[in-house]
Amino acid sequence: MNDIKTLGELKKSGYRSRSMKEELRENLVNKLQSKETVFEGVIGFDDTVLPDIERAILSRHNILLLGLRGQAKTRIARLLVNLMDEYMPIVAGSELNDDPFNPISRFAVDLIAEKGDDTPIDWVHRNDRYVEKLATPDVSVADLIGDVDPIKAATLKLPYSDERVIHFGLVPRAHRGIFVINELPDLQARIQVSLFNILQEGDIQIRGFKLRLPLDIQFVFTANPEDYTNRGSIITPLKDRIESQILTHYPKTIDIARQITEQEAGISDDQQKRVEVPDLLSILLEQISFEARESEYIDEKSGVSARLSIAGLENLVSTAERRMLINKEKKTIARIIDFWGVVPAITGKVELVYEGEQEGPYNVAIALMSKSIRNLFLDHFPNPDKLKRGQERDPFGTIRAWFSGGNTIDLLNDSSDKEFKSALDNVAGLKKFVTSALPELKGNEVYTYMELVLHGLAEFNVINKDIMEASFSFRDLLANMLDDDIFDDE
Repeated sequence: MNDIKTLGELKKSGYRSRSMKEELRENLVNKLQSKETVFEGVIGFDDTVLPDIERAILSRHNILLLGLRGQAKTRIARLLVNLMDEYMPIVAGSELNDDPFNPISRFAVDLIAEKGDDTPIDWVHRNDRYVEKLATPDVSVADLIGDVDPIKAATLKLPYSDERVIHFGLVPRAHRGIFVINELPDLQARIQVSLFNILQEGDIQIRGFKLRLPLDIQFVFTANPEDYTNRGSIITPLKDRIESQILTHYPKTIDIARQITEQEAGISDDQQKRVEVPDLLSILLEQISFEARESEYIDEKSGVSARLSIAGLENLVSTAERRMLINKEKKTIARIIDFWGVVPAITGKVELVYEGEQEGPYNVAIALMSKSIRNLFLDHFPNPDKLKRGQERDPFGTIRAWFSGGNTIDLLNDSSDKEFKSALDNVAGLKKFVTSALPELKGNEVYTYMELVLHGLAEFNVINKDIMEASFSFRDLLANMLDDDIFDDE
């Protein structure tokens, strides 16, 4: 089809013009009937957001995606490109992607009147029919709609009253395409007003010109509910003209969150081959995000982006990789103490409330990790606080006794795999406890759970954990108290 070069050839081909919304609708119908994946790579929205979007397209609606940061709003908008025809004919040289059968610009109308069936035709790929604009306070009506161009007027020697001196903005240039405005509330109210006629009537006005351009555009807007109070709002008349408002959300389960993180994280093939991240640590990483969304220290209206887990996984792998390189090892396995390197990914992704500011970003990150470790420990092992004396044998008895005997274990951040395993093996009863509680574990998995037991027991104050610059030190809780008393006496 895109071999056609003139209007006459286009007419003979049987090509049929469709409105933008009809084009999206018909292509969506075909994909649904053939059971094709419409939104490739969007995970966790199959039963909620995506059906709503499909219904909106079938209803020929403009769309507002409303949700907190990191909820794939922009990604969904960009994937709508796949619902357009691969190529679309336009009048060659047209600024506004004029339909050869229904031209709207002065240039295209005059060219067709002059050349008729010999009017040259160009073909535009669907990727070039997508226009995206981030709403910022400095966006002007001229940016979106257009303005008189004095240089154009001087070059063409035309008076300002001639519509050919108009420089069209982004919206007219998105004619017969998709136009996305991200963070709509950031757009000043007077600028939002300029979109009224486009949404309702499909036309625009520029500098008082008696000009009616029946634009054919699929609008998609995105907004964060936080913006309604912090920076601005969507004015009511504009919101009323956006037919479908669709609410996005964060992953509802750890498994879905893991799929998203693994898909989006920038882990190279070489890193994947050389650094193994146990399933337990992947779950722990996602648990931190879930805990953050419930934390009293973090602003729930701001949300906790999925980027926390994505950046966290990248940092976790890089922390293990750095240790591997220092020790000149060929491969390594990520550890819980490697989460020390994940802290920067946490502190940069959360907005703290007053109580959180008082605690400080670092302490909040440590608290989130501690709570996540505690919950993960309880998923696999008994609660040390609920063991009843005299009614059942203490499963942690041997481990407690080893630490009570004055023994300590230091897990160095940069210790080799051999040194790390040797340190864990030295704790009497630790390996036997893990293999008895979880007999299905094999190989290196055992050591991952052995480390979890130590961190978990520290969270329940069975033993003490000292976090230092380059190591984690575990020892008997009472011994730590005695040391403090001696220090006080001195």
